[in-house]
Amino acid sequence: MMNENIIKKTCKKLGLTYKQLGELIGLSEGSIKRLATSDEVNMQVVKSCEMLFKIKELENKLINLETFKTSLKSILD
Repeated sequence: MMNENIIKKTCKKLGLTYKQLGELIGLSEGSIKRLATSDEVNMQVVKSCEMLFKIKELENKLINLETFKTSLKSILD
């Protein structure tokens, strides 16, 4: 068993509702609610949530790189 339910953790860290999370990973809101109270979440759901974390991380890195690029361009111009 995980320390914190992956559904609750994902929604909390990414600021998502159960409905929004369900839409992102292809499950109904009811299924997400059920999984949020379950000790057993299947590996496909776990991997989907992990991928959402990775996507968010990469989006943040891209934003930082774009900011750096803009700053560097203004210095060089």
